[in-house]
Amino acid sequence: MLKRLNALEVVLALLAFSPVMCSQTGSPQLGSVKGQEAVPAATVTSDLDGWGRPITGLAKGQKAAPPPRHDISGIWEPEPAHDPVRVLGVLGASAMPEDGKPEHQPPYTALAQEALSRTKPTSGTRSVLPADTNDPVFSCEPQGMPREDLYEFRTTQILQTPVSVVMLYQFNRIWRVVWTDGREFPKEPDPRWYGYSVGKWEDDYTFVVQTSGTDERTWIDRAGRPHSGDLRIEERFHRVDHDHLELTVTIDDSKMYTKPWVAVSKLSFDLQPPNFDIREMICSPAENAEYNKLIGNGTSNKDSK
Repeated sequence: MLKRLNALEVVLALLAFSPVMCSQTGSPQLGSVKGQEAVPAATVTSDLDGWGRPITGLAKGQKAAPPPRHDISGIWEPEPAHDPVRVLGVLGASAMPEDGKPEHQPPYTALAQEALSRTKPTSGTRSVLPADTNDPVFSCEPQGMPREDLYEFRTTQILQTPVSVVMLYQFNRIWRVVWTDGREFPKEPDPRWYGYSVGKWEDDYTFVVQTSGTDERTWIDRAGRPHSGDLRIEERFHRVDHDHLELTVTIDDSKMYTKPWVAVSKLSFDLQPPNFDIREMICSPAENAEYNKLIGNGTSNKDSK
């Protein structure tokens, strides 16, 4: 029988690996500062950043400026940040959540079904208690790609150079390089946690990234969905206007799935001012062990020694 999802499970899912989220002081709003192309923002204080400085946002109903060409750089905050199922991926990929609905089951192959049976996620219809999980991220292992886009996707800074696009993620302070110099993928790549990424502009406002060569030990998402070494990930970053960016992620792995499937569909981000403070969010093995001692092991009635 499938386990019912309830409020307590969602809370446990959030707490199990988000010890710092309680220290976050709200959802920062998009905004602009003097010198940017954006329409000047009215001062609307919504919160304070880590330096104790007020965060300002656009006045309600204020229209954003047109997007710049071939530019997705900036500091981006997922929106809505208060929706953990969609933004934080507590039930797995937001466009394909592990909620028991048949239409949300990826097109698994027999090999994938076998690999899936060996994973023990802490959320969804197959959930176990935190102390019983074998989720590698819960032991502070790298979550890799595409999970970096599908779990705990928080504030992200994007930098552009003449030959690359660099993505700096708040979660675990991870960075990726997407090469835009026309190179091809390595013929026999040594697997990497975050793979090998190349990107190009499909049009003036859509940047498409292809990633391959990822490490098979990682999970696709928090639901424990597997992938093989043949995994190919497509990320489509579409600049809607000056202050908004959308991301769509597609999974293509013929060994594990009978056809490509969309894991994230048009996840929206708000542009932050260039002086926006991105707080730390790092997995600490010591803090993780303390959590399991006080909460995880206790809830499963296991010895917490």
